[in-house]
Order: sequence, then C-alpha cells, then structure tokens
Amino acid sequence: MRVKKILIGLSTVAAAALMSACSVAGATTGTALPSTSDIPVTSPAAQPADQSAPATPDAPATSSAPVKEKPVEEKKEMAPGVPCTITAKACVDLSSHQAWLLDNGQITYGPVKTMPGKAGSTTPLGTWKVLSKEKMHLSREFDNAPMPNSVFFYPGVAFHEGSLSKYSNGCVHLSQTSSLKFFNTLEKGDEVQVVK
Repeated sequence: MRVKKILIGLSTVAAAALMSACSVAGATTGTALPSTSDIPVTSPAAQPADQSAPATPDAPATSSAPVKEKPVEEKKEMAPGVPCTITAKACVDLSSHQAWLLDNGQITYGPVKTMPGKAGSTTPLGTWKVLSKEKMHLSREFDNAPMPNSVFFYPGVAFHEGSLSKYSNGCVHLSQTSSLKFFNTLEKGDEVQVVK
C-alpha cells in the first residue's frame, strides 16, 4: 500500500511539475493533489519525491518575491523645496497647510495657504490624478453650496475656493486667487500628491 502511495505521489508531483513551471494555479487540475505529507519520508523510495517536491512549492514564493519588492526599490526623485516628487503637478502638505504648483519638479506657484479636511473627513493622502474641472461646482452633498474653480483629484474631493479659517469636509480650500491659478494651470490627468 505504501509503495502504491509513493508511486501515485511521485507521478502526481512529476505531472504537476511538467504542466506548470512556476504557476500554482496551472498545476491544479480540479482534483486535490496529494501533499508531500501523504508520502512517507522514511522509505528510500520516497527520497526522490522529497528532492523534487520542494521545487514546486518554492517556485511561486521565489518568483513572486521580486515583484513585491520592486515598488519598494523604485524611489522617485524629490522636487526641491517641496515634500513631493518631481512628477507632481500639484503638491499639498496637510501638516503645514500649504500647496504648490510644479512643472518638471520646479515650483511655478506657491507656497499658498490651504485649509484641508477636518478630522473624520480628512483629505486623502496619496498620489492622485486630476479627474475633472468645473468652473462653478454646486455641491449636491452640501445643499448646492458653491465651490468656485473646482479641480477634482479624488471622487468628491477637489481644490476650490473656500474658507482659509475653517476646515473643509475633505476638499482643499484655497483663496480666490490661488483657486483660479490652480484651475487655470492643472489639466485632466495631471498628478496631485497629498502628503502629511
């Protein structure tokens, strides 16, 4: 009985190895494969199974490790004078309540005063793209409140003219002059970075 299990285990492992070099999904055929724990390790005939079995389970871990590490290795160059990278067209620093416009990593406008989202409705951190622009947006969420010079970079979140003394509900408030400059400068698809 043990020899039969060993032979079945060896043939299954060999077939799985042939069917898929690196893919765990490609190795399954809809039926459960015997694990190496089903094969006795004390038998001399089991030694080839032990030698070939680790190659299949280890392959996915080895092949996926560099993919996970790749983004970590990729460091973007920081733009001088701002806490954002050179790829940003707009940079927002939530902790200093400042924002800048950039072009190829060079400051073209700013720093300007901002008022970000309040606790519980914070401005989302991260790297975003300008989604749309609206000269006079009326917020359906806030009783058609006017939001002049709106530049949306996250669903429901925009740069726009607003109070610089009262926290927003997630948007980035700018002065009238600054909001107009942001509106006239930023285009759909431009990168916006929000940092803390």
